[in-house]
Amino acid sequence: MKPEVTAFFDEVTNTASYVVRDPQGTACAIIDSVLDFDQASGRTSTASADEIIAYVKKTGLKVEWVLETHVHADHMSAAPYLQQELGGKIGIGANITVVQDTFGKIFNEGTEFQRDGSQFDALFTEGDSFHIGQLRGDVLHTPGHTPACMTYVIGDAAFVGDTLFMPDFGTARCDFPGGSSATMYASIQKILALPDETRIFVGHDYKAPGRDQYAWETTVGEQKALNVHIGKGRPIEDFVAMRDARDATLGMPRLILPSLQVNMRAGQMPPADEKGNVFLKLPVNKL
Repeated sequence: MKPEVTAFFDEVTNTASYVVRDPQGTACAIIDSVLDFDQASGRTSTASADEIIAYVKKTGLKVEWVLETHVHADHMSAAPYLQQELGGKIGIGANITVVQDTFGKIFNEGTEFQRDGSQFDALFTEGDSFHIGQLRGDVLHTPGHTPACMTYVIGDAAFVGDTLFMPDFGTARCDFPGGSSATMYASIQKILALPDETRIFVGHDYKAPGRDQYAWETTVGEQKALNVHIGKGRPIEDFVAMRDARDATLGMPRLILPSLQVNMRAGQMPPADEKGNVFLKLPVNKL
């Protein structure tokens, strides 16, 4: 089955979010939403999520799932806000517990922070499936960028998060805690084993040199033939050497510290103090 896919691109964080619709009905899922955040002022905004809400309501859709491909390090998730406004269950990979344990320690969250994934409605593992109306979604565990990265294969479309970018931009970094370039290579092979005509929807785009327009849709066949990091059957040794050397030159994402604290809680802010004030932590020399 061929789902109808509508993309919403947030240029501030270079993030592509998606509404995935059952073409035979009104059921849909939202994948990788964005809560706008101005770090200088500490203020949030729902402008990006409101665009999705307006579209869903205008087209008469019913949200069944609000999915995360992983715990994003470059933007906050709007999943709780979307769930409040539109319904649906929030889902992520079961290895969220690994991410929660790692970053719970880095942010000194204490025992009150649950590290069992209970903030989410559904935790997926390799081989799980779910439905969006009559559409079946299948789950691939594709770690490497983070331990909890998932690819959702819905009909003829695969939503790969940060694992793959457009072919002219390559692949995601693997140097976050729990990341691994060798693991990433194996995960990408799972995606490339899908039929060549499978549509791939990426989580970000940064306009590769020489390209003027943002893009977020490609195919398995195009990735196999053209991906500048992994295409043409590049062997694992070459990929790992390239990826590790490249990652060593990269700075941390601008919003990594606020984003991780929120996203490991399924998009919820840390608990407020007795006066109702919410604070995000800034750990020093931890990343």
